[in-house]
Amino acid sequence: MSRKGFGRILGTILALTMLLSLFPASAAAPEAADSVYRNGNIYTVDEEFTVASAIAVKGDRLVYVGDEAGVEAYIGAGTKVVDLGGNTVIPGLIEGHMHINGLGESLLQIDAFWKPKEDILAAVKEAADAAQPGEWIRGRGWMNTVWEDSDYPTKEELDAVAPNNPVYLTRADGHMCWVNSMAFELAGITKDTPNPQGGEYLKTEDGELLGCVTDTAMSPISALLPAFSIEEQKQALLLAQDQLFSYGLTSAMNAGTSVETLNEVYKPLYEDGSLKLRAYILMSLSSTEGAQADYLRNNNPQDGLYNEHMDVRAVKLFSDGSLGARSAAMLEEYSDRAGHLGNYRSSDEEMYQLVKLAYDNGYQTGSHAIGDGANHQLLDAYERVMEENPREDPRLRIEHFQILTLEDIQRAIDMGVLPSMQTTHATSDMLMAEDRIGAERLKGAYAWRTIIDSGSIIINGSDAPVELVNPYHGLYAAVTRKDRLGEPPEGWHAEQCMTREEALRSFTIWAAYGEFNEDIKGSLEVGKLADFVVIDRDYMNCPAEDIKDIQVLTTVSGGEVVYTKDLSQPTIMWNGLPLTYNSKLYVEPGTIYVPLNDTVNGLSAAQTKADGMVTIKLDDQSVTLPVKTVDGVEYVGVRALFEGLGRNVTWYGLSSCVSVGWLK
Repeated sequence: MSRKGFGRILGTILALTMLLSLFPASAAAPEAADSVYRNGNIYTVDEEFTVASAIAVKGDRLVYVGDEAGVEAYIGAGTKVVDLGGNTVIPGLIEGHMHINGLGESLLQIDAFWKPKEDILAAVKEAADAAQPGEWIRGRGWMNTVWEDSDYPTKEELDAVAPNNPVYLTRADGHMCWVNSMAFELAGITKDTPNPQGGEYLKTEDGELLGCVTDTAMSPISALLPAFSIEEQKQALLLAQDQLFSYGLTSAMNAGTSVETLNEVYKPLYEDGSLKLRAYILMSLSSTEGAQADYLRNNNPQDGLYNEHMDVRAVKLFSDGSLGARSAAMLEEYSDRAGHLGNYRSSDEEMYQLVKLAYDNGYQTGSHAIGDGANHQLLDAYERVMEENPREDPRLRIEHFQILTLEDIQRAIDMGVLPSMQTTHATSDMLMAEDRIGAERLKGAYAWRTIIDSGSIIINGSDAPVELVNPYHGLYAAVTRKDRLGEPPEGWHAEQCMTREEALRSFTIWAAYGEFNEDIKGSLEVGKLADFVVIDRDYMNCPAEDIKDIQVLTTVSGGEVVYTKDLSQPTIMWNGLPLTYNSKLYVEPGTIYVPLNDTVNGLSAAQTKADGMVTIKLDDQSVTLPVKTVDGVEYVGVRALFEGLGRNVTWYGLSSCVSVGWLK
C-alpha cells in the first residue's frame, strides 16, 4: 500500500475515533494524547480556513483539532497540557524552494548579503590578511543594485585588497560571481576566452575582463574552489536546520542535490537522528549522461523515507540565469542592453531530452526558469513529453515562474503546471526589473494575483541563500508588495498582492501539494503530522508592516518541540531584521535601553553628544535624548529613540520583541 493510501486510511480511522467519542454511553473514550495544546488561536489552514482553539497529539500525528470542550477527552494522567494563553498557532511552514546546503555553507564563508561594497571589500581584505598566499577567499550575497554605484564591480577592486589570493564572491542570486585577476589566471581565462553556452565573461568597454562572470561561465573558476568536506557539509546542513526551525519551517525543498550529497550527507544524518527537518529532494540534472542521469534511470522515485522525513521524487533542471545578471533568457532584447536576449542553458532539443529523462522515469520536474524565453522553452518541453507519455497527475513545476507572456501563464495553468515562486524576489527585483524588461513585459512578471485568479496555486519560498530564509518576509511581501523599508508606500504593482489567507496557504498547504504531500502536512487536521508553530502575534489581524517581524515562540515537528525562543534578552526588529549589540540591553520596569554606539552604527545614523544628552540623526529625522550609563556602557531608551525618529513602535511582550515600523 502506498504511503498516501495509508495516510488516508489512518485519517479515516482517527476521524471515526473522534466521532465515536461523542457517544460515551456506547463507545470507549479516545486514548489519551501525549500532548494537548489548548486555549489558542489556531489557524488550521484546512479547506474552510477553520479557526480552532485546541489540538491533541499522539505520536507524531494530530488526533484532535477543535474546541476546548472536545479536547478534554484526550487528556490523561500522562498527557502534557500546554496552555497557549490565546497565542496564535499556524501549521509548520514549508519552504517551497531553497538551497538547504547552500544556506548552511553560506554561514561558513564571508557574509556579503546586501552589504555595502566597501564593507565587502574590507571583509575580503581581513580574510586575505589572515590567509596563506594562494589560499582561496570566498563569500556570497553581494547585490550591486543596492549600492550607491549600482554598476557591476571590477576585478581591480578585489586585486587592491587581495593581491596574493584568488577571490570568488557569488552574487546573491547565485548566477554571477565577482572574481579577481588571480582567479582568472588560475582558471586560464583571458579576454579572448569564448563565452560558453549559457554563460558570459563580462567585459569593459575596451574589451578587457571586467571581473564578473555569469552562469555556466563560472564553472571553470568554481571548479578550482576547494570542496567542502563531507563533515563540513554535514555541519552546514545542521546549521541550516537550526535556522529553519527558528523560523517555524518544519519542511524544506532542496533545489538541486547530487548523488554524493544524498548518500553521504543527508542519509547518514537522518540515520543517526540528528537531521529532523523534512526535506523534499530535487536531484540535479544538467546532462543525460553521468552519475546524476544514471541515478534517475536506476532508482524509482521514493517518498516517506525516515518516517516521513525525506522524499526523493523530483528533479531540478536549469533553463536560464537571473534577471539581475541579465542572463535570464528573454523572447525579446533587454530594455537596458540592446541586442541581448540573455542566456539559454540548453537548446530546445537538449531541454526536451532532459525533461524526458526525468519524466519517463516517473520523476516530477522542477526547472529553474526566469525569463519569458526560458519559460516558453520549458513549457514546450513539458507539453511534448505529456502528449507523448500521458501520466496521471504529474504536477510538473516551474521554479521561479518569474516573467512570462500572459498567454504562457494561461497555457501553464491549463496544463496543470505548478508555479513555484518566491515573493521576496519581486520586492528585491523591483529596483531594476522595469529597467531590464520595460513596463509592457511587467504585466506577466511576478503576477501572483493573475495566476491565482486564473485558477492556479502558488508554491512560496525564499530561494535562500539568494534571499534571507525568513518566511515572514515572504508573507509580508506577498500581502504588501513592499520592501522591508515600506517602499513604495502604495506597494509595487499592488494589484498583484495576495490576501493574507492565500499567502499563508502558499507556505503551507499549497507548498505541500507541490510535493504530493497534502495528505500528511500543510494544514492542521486529524491524521496529519503534528507540525505546527506558535507565534507571537495574530498573523491574520496584526498590522501588515508587523508581519515581517513575527517571532516564533515554539516550533513543533512530529509532536516534538524542536525550537523554543530564548526570551532572556529583548529583540529589537528594525526593517525586518534584529539589531545586534556587543553589550546586553538594559531593562528597567517599563523601559528597554539599547547601547547607544551599537544602535547608531546599526542604523547607520549620526550622533552628537553634549551635557549628558545625545542627538541622533537618521535621514531627515533627529531626536535628542538623555544618556544613561551602566557599567561603562552608554544607553538610550528604545521607544523614545525610535518614536523620536518618527517611527511606529509596537511591544510584543510574548516574545520580548520591539517592532519598529515605518515612518508615521
